[in-house]
Amino acid sequence: MSSSILLLRSSSSSAVGCSIIRRLCGTSTSAPSSAYRALNCYVHNIPNNRSTTRAFSSKETVTITYCDPDGTEHPVEAEIGKHLLDVAHDNNIELEGACGGELACSTCHLVFEEEVYDTLPPKSDEEEDMLDLAFELTETSRLGCQIRVVKEFDGIKVRIPDDGY
Repeated sequence: MSSSILLLRSSSSSAVGCSIIRRLCGTSTSAPSSAYRALNCYVHNIPNNRSTTRAFSSKETVTITYCDPDGTEHPVEAEIGKHLLDVAHDNNIELEGACGGELACSTCHLVFEEEVYDTLPPKSDEEEDMLDLAFELTETSRLGCQIRVVKEFDGIKVRIPDDGY
């Protein structure tokens, strides 16, 4: 089903997307199932509740600065709970993430300041394996797809290493 979701996310027609969602979830338009509602909310990035306007306006954010390999700084508002890879993509920051955040590459490699790095959750064995493939690996390297934004990140800087191109 994940390939279907990717197809729906890139679909330009909401009506077509909704039709496909209904077929996937086996529901009609008159009585949408909870699976239909959940999938529709996921595809269209809508919180799965009735008060969508309130939910969008109350999201808590912190300021994070992404630093390009050339030193250019990009301060962005990052929603708490999102992965740093997704925050970068949401703000048009050039951080590849070729595997889509599935922990199958190292193209979302980020370098943290030591004080911040020390507060991060431990790396999994899988993340360690992927980091072994990264360019400019440092002692404070992590993958952006594995790090979620927390309140304590307010004001931090993360460096995007040169990817070798």
